[in-house]
Amino acid sequence: MSAAAKRQIVPLALSEGFRFFFLAGPVFGILAIALWMAWLAIHAAGAVMTVLPFAVPPYQWHAHEMIYGYGGAVAAGFFLTAVPNWTGAAPARAVYIASIAALWLAGRLAVFFSAELPGALVMVVDVVFIPILGLKILQNLMSRPKPQNMLFLLLLVLLTIGNSLVHIGWLGSLEDGAAAGNRLGLLTLSALIAILGGRVTPAFTRNALNRGDSGVRLPVSHPRLDQAGIASAIALAMIVPLDLGDRLTGSIALIAGFTNAARLAGWRGIAVLDQPILWSLHLGFAFLVLGYLALAAHWLGAPLGEAAAFHLLAIGAVGGMTLAVMSRAALGHTGRRLVVGRPIALAYGLLAVAALTRAFGVAIAPDYYFTVIFASGTLWIAAFSIFAAIYVPILLRPRADVKS
Repeated sequence: MSAAAKRQIVPLALSEGFRFFFLAGPVFGILAIALWMAWLAIHAAGAVMTVLPFAVPPYQWHAHEMIYGYGGAVAAGFFLTAVPNWTGAAPARAVYIASIAALWLAGRLAVFFSAELPGALVMVVDVVFIPILGLKILQNLMSRPKPQNMLFLLLLVLLTIGNSLVHIGWLGSLEDGAAAGNRLGLLTLSALIAILGGRVTPAFTRNALNRGDSGVRLPVSHPRLDQAGIASAIALAMIVPLDLGDRLTGSIALIAGFTNAARLAGWRGIAVLDQPILWSLHLGFAFLVLGYLALAAHWLGAPLGEAAAFHLLAIGAVGGMTLAVMSRAALGHTGRRLVVGRPIALAYGLLAVAALTRAFGVAIAPDYYFTVIFASGTLWIAAFSIFAAIYVPILLRPRADVKS
């Protein structure tokens, strides 16, 4: 790489929101899972880590950082890129991207070194990232306000509340605050997938099929079904932290599962099985449906663990859909053809296997708990390592401006 190219890497990485956050999110996701697995390995060996850099239980750190660290980064990259396109507003400048990137990184460091910092300071440093992102998104949306887009502000508010609950719980001011906040955060990210996945999956599939056989049956969306799927997903996120009873939450999860399954059924996923960049979207949405139905089964009395259901959402839906969206958006917004090769298709598949392994492996082989967790974590790391190897050069290079 030339000296001039090296000098361009830093400003180019900060020139557009997706460039930094689609780099930072996956790299952080790899490191966070690797650290979690290292701690589990020490624990499985019977050793005790007397000194940890964070002041919270390791499993809570793991959940929080994957939801608000990885999930927050990818959401920021998407919003900073998509919202200006929707509204015609000016994209965020490099100074803003650098500032909010620094806030996100400061949050990760504050939580990681929380054993050495006042809890209130850790909370402020970590929580402030999403509200500041939300203010920028609000500014953009107000240039061309539409009700369906303003709904994203509610999700950012819910993420802020969820993250705050986690920290309040860590401060000892709210019993089970960390669990409630992490559930709210994960289910809010899931609701975001119900909205965005419900837009891009049928739209991109329709565009692809329109370029082919003119007589092919196209994806169909029904507005009332879309509204039901989205409303039930948001309602589930909002009521789960309130602990209103398993029957109510299970019923809403069941509605979310069936309505979103009905949406997915009309999107013609079977017609794009030869195009990984498209079937990956359908697969991620399918895990959303499976996760909701698994949660409903758990809360309504079926012998299925809550952790299994939540990991279907966390790995399969959030992980799978974000990987699919990042791999496509990075190509489109850097002027490259919307085609992925076999390695990225493999990454999609590895992540799906990781979700199924984590969700059902423990029940199938209870005597091999740690082996199952390590297998799932290794698959996650492999999937995102493939993504990083292929997309880091793409995200750190200028636009190619190749017609898709």
